[in-house]
Amino acid sequence: MPAEISETTASAAAGRTALPGIDGFLGSRASLGMDVVLVGLIALLPVLAWSVALVRRGRYAVHKRLQLFIVTALAAAILVFEIDVRLVSDWRLRAQSSPLWPTGVLVALGIHLLFAVSTLVLLVWVLWEALARFPADPAPGSHGPRHRRMARLAAADLVLTAVTGTIFYWLAFVA
Repeated sequence: MPAEISETTASAAAGRTALPGIDGFLGSRASLGMDVVLVGLIALLPVLAWSVALVRRGRYAVHKRLQLFIVTALAAAILVFEIDVRLVSDWRLRAQSSPLWPTGVLVALGIHLLFAVSTLVLLVWVLWEALARFPADPAPGSHGPRHRRMARLAAADLVLTAVTGTIFYWLAFVA
């Protein structure tokens, strides 16, 4: 029996190393870049909640810094993702072992991309308007109600991006 276990372990290890790119750290078929992006995206959600809580307490300068951090982290995640899928690993090859490949995985990816792209557009818009319309030392102003509406939409979109990204990840690399 120990010989069987070691042979199974060796062939499983050989199968994982046969995938192009650098294997991730979450124990799935995903690449390192995919794992970093997934964990980073999920980790930003508590930062977003903290930022919203701070602005409600009138801590506008800290809210501004956290929002700039979130946008910078998302830009870094996009960069890591693009480098990983275009230059380092073949995510499609890694996803082909999924029982939901190709239809379920690609539908999940399409839904995720809808939210991811709209989140990027909304965040850039909200950030641009906030930097242009609020003073350098942020304080409530006439732009506040519009900013609040657009920011809520962007925040909900970011949450949906994280949820649909997690679903895509699971369908492509775990199932």
